[in-house]
Amino acid sequence: MIQRIQTIYLTIVALLAGVAPLFFTLWTDAAGNEVFAQNQLLILIGLYVSVALAVIAIVLYKNRQNQFVVNRLNMILNLFLLGFFVYRLLSLSGEMAVSEKGIGMLIPVFSIVFLVLANRAIKKDEDLVKSVDRLR
Repeated sequence: MIQRIQTIYLTIVALLAGVAPLFFTLWTDAAGNEVFAQNQLLILIGLYVSVALAVIAIVLYKNRQNQFVVNRLNMILNLFLLGFFVYRLLSLSGEMAVSEKGIGMLIPVFSIVFLVLANRAIKKDEDLVKSVDRLR
């Protein structure tokens, strides 16, 4: 049953991690150059692995336990990305020409929120199936 609410949440995560970095800047350096995810190979790989995990979780709709585990792995990956962004945020120069932080740094935060909502919906489905099995 692919038309569940967690599929919508996981699609949002895939779109956030796959499309949003193309349009939103991560930061602007002291020289005024805007840095996108395409300029940083490690960030780009991390975001596309997050997209791949979200798509894999959508495809695993028949096995809710594996879907839950894949979402947890995706959350851990997004936490690493968030940690890298925070490190990068704190290490950007704050000299006379103040560098700007872009909205692209919030992509892992929103992804984690939607992954938590998806896991909550998966857990609710699993509990519903277990309660029906008890009645048999």
